[in-house]
Amino acid sequence: MQEVVKKEIVKLLDTGIIYPIVDSPWVSPIQCVPKKGGIKVVTNENDELVPTRTVTGWRVCNDYRKLNEATAKYHFPLPFMDQMLERLAGNNYFCFLDGFAGYFQIPIDHMDQEKTTFSCPFGIYAYRRMPFGLCNASATFQRCMLAIFHDMIEELVKVFMDDFSVFRNSFKKCLKNLDKMLQRCKDAHLILNWKNVTSWSKKELCLNTRCLARDLKSTKQKST
Repeated sequence: MQEVVKKEIVKLLDTGIIYPIVDSPWVSPIQCVPKKGGIKVVTNENDELVPTRTVTGWRVCNDYRKLNEATAKYHFPLPFMDQMLERLAGNNYFCFLDGFAGYFQIPIDHMDQEKTTFSCPFGIYAYRRMPFGLCNASATFQRCMLAIFHDMIEELVKVFMDDFSVFRNSFKKCLKNLDKMLQRCKDAHLILNWKNVTSWSKKELCLNTRCLARDLKSTKQKST
């Protein structure tokens, strides 16, 4: 696990997201959690076939539970997925994008950076940019995205955290809205993940939505 942690620390240092700190009254531990892949049937020690979710890698996470207990909660409304789908349903063309590195695009005030301090076998570090695990991270990120796209919401783009949906009834108008959205991202220095850009027609969206609903229903039935 130390190699996993070391690789992550080096990456965050190289990108300037974290920096070494001498000490802080706010020091949180880190932990490695498995990245789960698809379900695979394997044989256990009793020679029985059991479904197992394979581990595809490891994710380094900060354990901010103590910090979150001492943090005043910031309440900002998050949109409901069913309402977003209902709004998209009246259109024929869509483009879906997401932000690159998510929360890391939000800078932390210098006075608050030491609160994000974490320790690991390679030293003590603090974040310059907002990490996952903070109790107010989701609300803060959503508020920032709505501030950036405040005059575009409902009319040409829907925003859910770092997922963006551009839509319109005609292909030409959808491209025009996409151009406006991308220009706003450029003006706000908001970086997108081009590997995850997808475009769908209404027929394709309905098909994928039905598949998603079926998978969610199947998962719920398995968990009960």
